[in-house]
Amino acid sequence: MTQQLATLATSAVSALAVAGVILRPFGWPEWIFATIGAALLVVARLLPVSEGLAGVASGTDVYLFLAGMMLLAEIARREGLFDYLAARAARAAGGSPVRLFTLVYGVGALVTVFLSNDATAVVLTPAVIAVTRAAKAKDPIPYLLVCAFVANAASFVLPISNPANVVVFGQTMPPLGEWLARFALPSLAAILATYAVLLLVTRKNLGERIEPEDDTPALSRGGKVASLGLALAVVALLTASALGADLGLPTAIAALATLLLVSIGQKQSPLPALGGVSWTTLVLVAGLFVIVRALDRIGLEAELVVALKWISSEAGEWAAPLVGAGTAIGTNLTNNLPLGLVAGGVVAAADVPPNVVDAVLIGVDLGPNISVTGSLATILWLLALRREGIGYGALAFLKVGLVVTPPALALALAAMML
Repeated sequence: MTQQLATLATSAVSALAVAGVILRPFGWPEWIFATIGAALLVVARLLPVSEGLAGVASGTDVYLFLAGMMLLAEIARREGLFDYLAARAARAAGGSPVRLFTLVYGVGALVTVFLSNDATAVVLTPAVIAVTRAAKAKDPIPYLLVCAFVANAASFVLPISNPANVVVFGQTMPPLGEWLARFALPSLAAILATYAVLLLVTRKNLGERIEPEDDTPALSRGGKVASLGLALAVVALLTASALGADLGLPTAIAALATLLLVSIGQKQSPLPALGGVSWTTLVLVAGLFVIVRALDRIGLEAELVVALKWISSEAGEWAAPLVGAGTAIGTNLTNNLPLGLVAGGVVAAADVPPNVVDAVLIGVDLGPNISVTGSLATILWLLALRREGIGYGALAFLKVGLVVTPPALALALAAMML
């Protein structure tokens, strides 16, 4: 096979695999298309087996992080922590749907900042489902949309707020003080703009009043242990971030320790909790890592480096916002995980000004709010909804995303330029 033919074949297989993840033809789950695409690349000898294995291995930290968060969420769900918090949140809203919406948004922002956007999708979404049921909300969708949108809107407040931040910056991760100086104002703009427009779009579906139950359920011993495990995960992530260490292993250790304590305390088997984790999500991520590896081998990164250098030199002060907007569009055509992996290598090789790098990060983090498959966080959110028997279509999400995201993205990029 000639190099040109191999390049075309690799591009075609990769494009079809990503399209399958986004469109889910036949109603098949996303992981099937990523896995088939990755396997075809190796079987057709478009990617050596050793390179395929290296691609899978390169995502180890992400797998550990996601597995840890999903396990913590499952333990918390099984032990009633979400039901307990839901009842308290519903009562705190005082019957006001807008107050409940705001409360959920604020909690979602905090969870994203300190536990990452993927954690918001995995941990907060089941809790909000329980909140809407406890509050007898007219329509749960507006509150659930909060989980998806705030997960990305608040995901560049801190380096640990999104695994993509580590991927994009790599070894050049700014110290925390410098990070806040560069991203605090854009983050605030994104969070506030997303809140305002999302509330405006969904308010008519909130209803006039919610009616929470009179009684708040007691928190079990297992629920208390689960809450301690989540707190330990926060401490572990902040400590790992401060030390410049990987985030996956500390999260996984916190989850396993929590599972062990709950199992011993409740005298029950840990297997049901392990069985409740969506392990196929890790398969999806692994497949995407392999696809990115194959695209790197056909020179995609080199082409993008040339394009980024040209824009940076020719567009002047408009370079950063143009790159940010283009990256945001790209995340919705692909997914921010593979795009973030590619972007990290591109910005490192292109040696562009810091504001262009910042714009790339904002595009990778905030841009995916347009489509339901734009980021791993929104895919995890969708899986959480399906697990509870709640359906929400890609077109419905797109209609909301096209209204909510552009203003937030524009304000964040404008704030970055100040």
